[in-house]
Amino acid sequence: MGPTGADLIHEARKRAGLTQRQLAERAGTTQSSVARWESARSEPSFTNVVRLLRLCGFVLDVHLELYDDGLRDDWSQAQRLLRMTPEELSADATRMHAFFTEGQRAMSTALGV
Repeated sequence: MGPTGADLIHEARKRAGLTQRQLAERAGTTQSSVARWESARSEPSFTNVVRLLRLCGFVLDVHLELYDDGLRDDWSQAQRLLRMTPEELSADATRMHAFFTEGQRAMSTALGV
C-alpha cells in the first residue's frame, strides 16, 4: 500500500521547508488541523490533500492502471508474437540473447566468477 494523505502532507511540507503554522496560514486553517492531518488523527479529504500539496509547491500525480493478473499480459504477448514476421522474430530472439548474455557477463564480473 502506498503513502497515506498524512504521509504526503508531512513529506511535502518538510520538503517545502514550511512549519505546520506556515502551511496552515497558506491553507487558511489552523496549525492544529495540519498537525491532526499529519498524525492521521483526522483524515483529510483527497481534495484537501491535493490542495495542501499544491500550497507546498508539489503536484500529486495519480493515474489508474489495469490490474495485471498475468493472463491478460500473456495473451497480448502471444498475439504480438503471432503478428511478427520470421525476420522480426529472429531479430527479437537475437536482441534477447544479447541482453541475457550481457546480464550473465555483468553478474559474473560483479561476483568475481
